[in-house]
Amino acid sequence: MNQTQNVAATLACDLTAEIVRTFGEVRLRVFGTSMVPSILPGDLVSIRRAGISEISSGEIVLYLREGRLFVHRVLACTNSPEQPLLITRGDRLDHYDPPVYSAELLGRVTSIQRSDGRGNRQVEFSAESVGSNDLMLRALRSSDRATYLYLRMSALWRTLFPQRTKCQA
Repeated sequence: MNQTQNVAATLACDLTAEIVRTFGEVRLRVFGTSMVPSILPGDLVSIRRAGISEISSGEIVLYLREGRLFVHRVLACTNSPEQPLLITRGDRLDHYDPPVYSAELLGRVTSIQRSDGRGNRQVEFSAESVGSNDLMLRALRSSDRATYLYLRMSALWRTLFPQRTKCQA
């Protein structure tokens, strides 16, 4: 990414943060793979403003850090009055993020909308569903190639069996 693109991306992230803080909601298209299989590249996530004390373990949150937006799952919350913070991680990642402080948190994911080339469809959202995919998550965490293959197979499956596909995030 060149410097002009980097500045534009930072401004877009700052604008998104301002929209959430001002209006309380925003919808974003996800481009990364850190939340596969819960959230796929191209999915639309709806975000609703929330304070750090309103967040529970298992929820997916949006936060802004160093000019970048992150949509990751909350693994732990510390609600100490001195310094409340969240411990987060992308479902596919094998390392935790640095702690998320109150000033960085923008809100929680309230819904995920998948686009499969045949129109949009709403995905059921469950904060607990990540545990049901432990074996798959281990494979995805171990290899970028496994993630690539998962994404290709998922797209093929949705194309071949559009009515039978039921995804959980």
